[in-house]
Amino acid sequence: MSRAKYQFETDFLTTVPTEHTDFVSQVYQSLVKENYKPKITVTKSTGLQLAFWQPKVKSTMGIIAILFMRADKLILRIYGFGYEEYLDLIETLPDSLVKQVDKAHDCKKFIDPTKCFKGCIGHKFQIRGKVFQKCYVDCFEFEVTTADALYLMQLIEAESKVKLKRNDDL
Repeated sequence: MSRAKYQFETDFLTTVPTEHTDFVSQVYQSLVKENYKPKITVTKSTGLQLAFWQPKVKSTMGIIAILFMRADKLILRIYGFGYEEYLDLIETLPDSLVKQVDKAHDCKKFIDPTKCFKGCIGHKFQIRGKVFQKCYVDCFEFEVTTADALYLMQLIEAESKVKLKRNDDL
């Protein structure tokens, strides 16, 4: 049985609330321009999701961002493997996004390294003096709002710059 091929405009974008289609299109165009490969899949928990992968990187380390719907809300997940290189940007996040970071799962690695999987790379950083030790999977998972879209785009661009630089170093 073959897998269905989903298209960005006819399948994924039609599931996105109208107020966010411009943002999603901007993310799509920006990342495709940087040679990230878009991949639309279906999951049991979120339905259609759009992930952007670095060419030639097959593991989750190759994912820069995933967009999906949850409870009628558009969610953006940035894996943030290079977050150390844009801590100054993270420090300037608005309170609405900082609250979402705070709600992310705490990383078990920082509590007891034996409780998390071997390759765990939990995120540890500060925002305005508060220390965060969060799981890399949902640390930078945000509900997209029109008010926060500019900041979210800046995070995506910062992570992309780090990933592209690291790719050049390979």
